[in-house]
Amino acid sequence: MVKKKSTKKTPKVHTNGVFANAMQQLEHAYQYMKVSNDAKETLAKPTRFIEVSIPVRMDDGSLKVFTGYRVQYNDARGPAKGGIRFHPQVDLSEVKALAFWMTIKTAVVNIPFGGGKGGVIVNPKELSKHELERLSRGYIRAVADIIGPDVDIPAPDVYTNPMIMGWMADEYGTIARRYQPAVITGKPLALGGSKGRNEATAKGAFYTLMEAVKVKEMTPAETTVAIQGFGNAGSYLAKMLHEAGFKVVAVSDSKGAVYDKDGLDPFQLAKVKQGKGKLNGVYCEGSVCWGKDHKEISNEKLLELDVDILAPAALENVITKANARKIKAKIVLEVANGPTTPEADTILHKKGVLVIPDVLANAGGVTVSYFEWVQNKQGYYWSEEEVFDKLKELIVPAFHEIYAGMEEHSCLMRDSAFVHAVKRIVEAIEAKGTEDQYKTD
Repeated sequence: MVKKKSTKKTPKVHTNGVFANAMQQLEHAYQYMKVSNDAKETLAKPTRFIEVSIPVRMDDGSLKVFTGYRVQYNDARGPAKGGIRFHPQVDLSEVKALAFWMTIKTAVVNIPFGGGKGGVIVNPKELSKHELERLSRGYIRAVADIIGPDVDIPAPDVYTNPMIMGWMADEYGTIARRYQPAVITGKPLALGGSKGRNEATAKGAFYTLMEAVKVKEMTPAETTVAIQGFGNAGSYLAKMLHEAGFKVVAVSDSKGAVYDKDGLDPFQLAKVKQGKGKLNGVYCEGSVCWGKDHKEISNEKLLELDVDILAPAALENVITKANARKIKAKIVLEVANGPTTPEADTILHKKGVLVIPDVLANAGGVTVSYFEWVQNKQGYYWSEEEVFDKLKELIVPAFHEIYAGMEEHSCLMRDSAFVHAVKRIVEAIEAKGTEDQYKTD
């Protein structure tokens, strides 16, 4: 399936937002494999997407209608799988891109899912806890006909969490007239959640980074790290790296960033961030910037620090053509989805920067979501140690397969990941024996 780099012209540049960037990444990877036009056409569009209106009765008695989306990109390898984000910048292009990346991601780590994603246009921090619960339940009512334990399994994403997943799972059970825990992953433990799920995205990123550090012959104690984003994934990753002996010199959240060349204590910063309690009983109201004795810098400046490892762990498109040449890190660990644009990818590759792509680096979350789904189906639950052992057994070999493909064909690590994933997706399509089989030879 993988072949030497062709002499074909560089794929055309897309200009239609995040989804266009995702398609450009896919087209770039096609240089290294043979895929039929039929398969390309199938992968260029989602299988299904819907836009829904979600009426919510606010605490003051007024009615507000929110817009939500659910995209099921491809289900050749199994049910659609992907999170739901609550964010004011959600749009259909973004959700389609996230669903596509999830399709690639599940195939990269070889779990039997396709890709999906959902989102609601909202600033959830402006809602009360009761309003947020009504919105969460309203979203599930709006999409209930197209999700299910064997059809499409949502999970948490930006500004959604186990509490919200619990509300959603309960609402689906009310609609179905029986509780079905396998319909939603990332739930509280009391509702069938998996041990280790909260740390899963960071743990997967940690495992992949440790393999990269070994390959590059780097020593943790002499390795500096900057992490953009101190939410669930970023904060857990910072703590794991700190405990492993790395020097975490900078972290940030939406309010700004802090830097200390001698190293930060992520555990202390987490206490600072959580110290003021939770806004509306759900979201941390504090900031890492409220810590003492640290230099405050901007999120943009953090990306350009002279560090060994940079981990963007927030939102999409933070490393672009405009700032890629200023990146000084030797390794970029994509904990966020889509943090690097295609143009920036090319620049970083020419600079010799190793970009560990999101479809591998943050696959720990969906992998442990798969484990949660399996446990829900079986009604038998694993220890945290079992969960992390099983995660490592999947993600470490995936890293080395993809790294070897990158070295063999002198391509981006992202290209190698896409080649491995697309091969598995196309094999699944062919195995179904449809009338018009997709040929790769």
